[in-house]
Amino acid sequence: MSKILMIVSAADSLELADGSSHPTGFWAEEVAASHRALLAAGAQVDIATPGGARPTVDALSLDARGGVSEADAQEFRAYLDGISEQLSHPLALSEVEPADYDAIYIPGGHAPMADLAHDADLGRLLKEADARGTVVAALCHGVAALLSATTPDGDFAFAGRTLTAFSDAEENQGGLGENTPYFLEGLLRERGAVVETGAPWSDTVVVDGNLVTGQNPQSSVTTAEATLKALAGR
Repeated sequence: MSKILMIVSAADSLELADGSSHPTGFWAEEVAASHRALLAAGAQVDIATPGGARPTVDALSLDARGGVSEADAQEFRAYLDGISEQLSHPLALSEVEPADYDAIYIPGGHAPMADLAHDADLGRLLKEADARGTVVAALCHGVAALLSATTPDGDFAFAGRTLTAFSDAEENQGGLGENTPYFLEGLLRERGAVVETGAPWSDTVVVDGNLVTGQNPQSSVTTAEATLKALAGR
């Protein structure tokens, strides 16, 4: 049985470019659909957050304002309720040993931009996992978490790798627009990543060796499936 560590942001707000605070959290579909697909394949899925804090679901991810139908919102709520014990008592990132897991999986929502992108414990974990050949998967704004991994010289540890992420076009069309604290696609390019994005809101997944990335919520299940395929190919 594969052991997968799902790392979820514990942030519930994001400071915007204009200095205001934007309520946020993890995106319901990205956690629920991914967790369900991984579990259905027989994997053990543990959940960890910074400090072991209980994560907050982004209200927009369960609402028509976030482009989510009421039927889908009910499905996601039901699934999250079913894993409420895990969500209420996550592991602390600082206590996680990368060697204990076959894969790391990081879903999004805007929240990872607030905490995971700068978390030193996560950066350490990601660098060690990547060095071991552990599958590292990230989805949508969860790809911001990769920014936490830097070399001793301050360079991006995933520079030169090919990946995808929530695109600048999507941020402008259905995200925070010009008030975003940073455009993830653009920043990843600046840090040296080779970013390949599909059409806005398309199901797009990019695999580069042990690195698996998905572009948006529409890519949740495909990203989980690509993670499982990468594990099977090890």
